[in-house]
Amino acid sequence: MNQPVRKPSVSTAPVAPRRPNSFSRHGITITDDYAWLKDARWQEVLRDPSVLDPDIRNFLEAENDYTESILGHTADLQKTLVAEMRGRIKEDDSSVPSPDGPFAYLHKYREGGQHELIGRTPRDGGEAGIILDGDALAAAHEYFKFGGARHSPDHRLEAWSADVKGSEYFAIRVRGWTDGIDRPDLVEGTDGGVVWSADSESFFYVKLDDNHRPMQVWRHRLGTAQTEDLLVYQEKDAGWFTHIHESASGRFCVIAGGDHETSEQWLIDLADGSATPRLVAARETGVRYSVADRGDGLFILTNADGAIDFKIVTAPLASPARGNWRDLIPHREGIYIIDLELYARHMVRLERANALPSIVIRDLATGDEHAIAFDEAAYSLGTIGGYEFDTTNLRFSYSSMTTPSEVWDYDMATRQRRLRKRQEIPSGHDPANYVTTRIMAPSHDGALVPVSILHARDLKCDGTAPLLLYGYGAYGHAMPAAFSSHRLSLVDRGFVYAIAHVRGGADKGWGWYLDGKRENKTNTFDDFAAAGNALIEAKYTAAKRVVGHGGSAGGMLMGAVANRAGELFAGIVAEVPFVDVLNTMLDDTLPLTPPEWPEWGNPVESEKDFRTILSYSPYDNVAAKQYPAILAMGGLTDPRVTYWEPAKWIARLRATMTGGGPVLLRTNMGAGHGGASGRFNRLDEVAIVYAFALWAVGLAETTM
Repeated sequence: MNQPVRKPSVSTAPVAPRRPNSFSRHGITITDDYAWLKDARWQEVLRDPSVLDPDIRNFLEAENDYTESILGHTADLQKTLVAEMRGRIKEDDSSVPSPDGPFAYLHKYREGGQHELIGRTPRDGGEAGIILDGDALAAAHEYFKFGGARHSPDHRLEAWSADVKGSEYFAIRVRGWTDGIDRPDLVEGTDGGVVWSADSESFFYVKLDDNHRPMQVWRHRLGTAQTEDLLVYQEKDAGWFTHIHESASGRFCVIAGGDHETSEQWLIDLADGSATPRLVAARETGVRYSVADRGDGLFILTNADGAIDFKIVTAPLASPARGNWRDLIPHREGIYIIDLELYARHMVRLERANALPSIVIRDLATGDEHAIAFDEAAYSLGTIGGYEFDTTNLRFSYSSMTTPSEVWDYDMATRQRRLRKRQEIPSGHDPANYVTTRIMAPSHDGALVPVSILHARDLKCDGTAPLLLYGYGAYGHAMPAAFSSHRLSLVDRGFVYAIAHVRGGADKGWGWYLDGKRENKTNTFDDFAAAGNALIEAKYTAAKRVVGHGGSAGGMLMGAVANRAGELFAGIVAEVPFVDVLNTMLDDTLPLTPPEWPEWGNPVESEKDFRTILSYSPYDNVAAKQYPAILAMGGLTDPRVTYWEPAKWIARLRATMTGGGPVLLRTNMGAGHGGASGRFNRLDEVAIVYAFALWAVGLAETTM
């Protein structure tokens, strides 16, 4: 008989019953005492959390109660932190309107509002008309998140989507701009995005299957039921995800399919109601590409022919197969081409070299190029796509860890720039009071890991300061050294804030990513520990004064360093942590498992991959040793990192560790991967993280 879960008194840590479940694979037997925390009906739980097994619910609620009993004394501190962070938010903030034909479209907030308002103004300015009021739409729901909003080409309609469970199943509706009324059209179970046909009478969307995978592209004609929609593309590989977007010129719907190693794209002519998808170039394992169109040609960003840091080729639209690709921007090792944007007369590429980004603009008529770059030691730079193709205006954003975000319009022909918006900090912010810098941390194999650092100008580097070290290190995602007003609540209390640009990200190029995946995954963990040690050596902090922080795949990093280098840390925060790597990669029914095999390996088929993952998976490597204080945070309806991963990890930690801690679990029972919905509600979760960090280093009571 299964031992029931009993809620403890709040002063006692919950003890999860051991219910051993054993299986063998590749001649290796694994026993999982806490597999029962995965609800057998997890797909139903994503859609309706009320069906969660009562035993599991009792356990999660007992863990929440225990966490509250440990951190409850920081309630006033959390309120102070929320007030500070909210005070730095311009409550009636608005985006810079983006022009398209006679209008300019925008997102804004009202004073005190949690959710966006979506509207437009006349192109040359004037009063904004609001078509979607996120606050009003969210009023009837515990959770609400917009998936997307896109006006029709004739500007009469707005297709919009929302998720009201946190499970990332988005329902699409269509609203009239004139009357503000939703049409009868309702398209459910989608990823939230739409691409309109040129005649504004239909749109394309991606439908999620029962395992939450985007495998199909459908066409919905306005005024008809979803049951009458037309399937236009079916991906047969369960390991591939499919998404759609408009092409650069707006002429095509681009079907972009792929996994973490390989991609393939198709084009649908949006002006042809009977058009079928047309293949650009057939998939080849290990070859990634993305396309932009201009006239009768395609510009293609690709890693083909060994271009590890990517190159740009051109091909004729009529015959775009690999054999017709011609180099335009050849591969240059160490200069990683992140993105390509195409306009009628210019091509823009976002590049990164030596972990710093730059924007390079090419005149397509003359071939002349010039760059936009900045001088700070660490900064974030990105392009902001618009609706119009035939324009010389490029919009880009810039910030650093000390400089609030700025939005600029840049004329690619005249090279004149105009500041359109600077992030306002209502409670005040003087960049001169802070320092941003960068050091290089030597890792175990000699690789130099960039570490971006923010601290108060009056900090004494004597090794006594507490430090929060953030990391991610997966999928080739770089961690930008961007501005975050939230961090100031730690920095103003004496913390140093640091970002370790570890392998697994593409901070130093695509090769940096390849050196931190699959059989090289442990480089990510060693890089993070090396960053911590380098910061200690440079007297920014000391051992046991460091708090590690990461989420999702960065949560796996936290779990791994807790096992491998826990002695460095006073505390570790793992948000929605991917810590049960082996079990997840063995379960091909989970939403992300087949698409994730290229990133982590396929332990179902490969004994080598099985052993590699088993060697580092945080859950499988919990040991009888001391651990730092740990806070794990999950979301009940999270389809990406399922709620049972942090729950199982904390249960095993508590049953196995010999000292240290405490180890805490906080599950948001009404949210998913992104945490709480609403810009202010999310502050409550940030405040818990920061209060835990302050408590872990002994400052919770002295820094109110």
